Amino acid sequence: MEKAKVYYTDFHATARENLLKKLERLVKTAGIGDIDFTNKFVAVKIHFGEPGNLAYLRPNYAKVIVDVIKELGGKVFLTDCNTLYVGMRKNALDHLDAAYQNGYNPFATGCHVIIADGLKGTDEVLVPIDGDYVKEAKIGRAVMDADIVISMNHFKCHESTGIGGALKNLGMGCGSRAGKMEMHSSGKPHVSEKKCIGCGSCAKTCAHSAISFTDKKAFIDHNKCVGCGRCIGVCPVDAVKAANDEANDILNKKIAEYALAVVKDRPHFHVSLVMDISPFCDCHAENDMPIVPDVGMFASFDPVALDKACADMVNQQPVLADSMLAHMEHTGDHFDSLHPVTDWRTVITHGEKLGIGTAEYELIRI
Repeated sequence: MEKAKVYYTDFHATARENLLKKLERLVKTAGIGDIDFTNKFVAVKIHFGEPGNLAYLRPNYAKVIVDVIKELGGKVFLTDCNTLYVGMRKNALDHLDAAYQNGYNPFATGCHVIIADGLKGTDEVLVPIDGDYVKEAKIGRAVMDADIVISMNHFKCHESTGIGGALKNLGMGCGSRAGKMEMHSSGKPHVSEKKCIGCGSCAKTCAHSAISFTDKKAFIDHNKCVGCGRCIGVCPVDAVKAANDEANDILNKKIAEYALAVVKDRPHFHVSLVMDISPFCDCHAENDMPIVPDVGMFASFDPVALDKACADMVNQQPVLADSMLAHMEHTGDHFDSLHPVTDWRTVITHGEKLGIGTAEYELIRI
């Protein structure tokens, strides 16, 4: 496979070209206009940020991509799927509130926000992929209804996967609640007796009669449970939890397989902003200071090459004084040093194996 082209520009701006115009020039130079957007539905997958976190991408950047797609004739919307964990993005209504609170509204971005997997994270499409670990990926319906997928990524570190870039934004981000549980878990959900109030909401939504009650506390029969995750979404006190027990390398491989389900058989394009490179995911309701200086903006048709280029560029940067990384023993790789329990390269190598793209890239600076 020949090297993928990854286009890059730094964060220097001038009176003639601010960063927003520079981003527009980047994606146009990278060839986004080669896609036929005319009257096509276009999903721009983006992380809206958990309220309290300030490292997520500003909506101003999303508006640039939205305006370019509109200029090219596309019918564009911003999207994400509901979360598996407790937080403000667990259902579509609270998720929309979080997006609007962080500036992702039609007035700021020029397009609507659609939560791809519906009100409770159960509106999904089963996508056959026959991966090593996943046979049918469970992807949010609005993502699969789109004709074209654009990922817009805040590249950062991640405590479980090492990096959070295009592949994670596509794979984990586009998974429905059941999909997220499949990626995170080797088992099935369980109930915290301490939190359970015995309301029966979980049993009512279970289509497999897997939930019973003893002393007004719910119990999930794993012999009957199929791992759909609906009980997690309806519990009013967050007593139902995913096992969250999958090995990190397998988690990364499952993410790559879900990313394949999202991008296969349709046009896709990817943009990563390597800035505010926080130690943890934007799903946190807080963010620590960046571990290295801001790097730049990247764009490519190849999400594997894009993630590899972004990771390589971060590793070339000096560690910022007093950052979390500065207080840790350094092994020569920023991501390995910060999160030694996971290998960020796994998602790259598995994505390459699946044919999503290549880790070999040509970096073209504009």
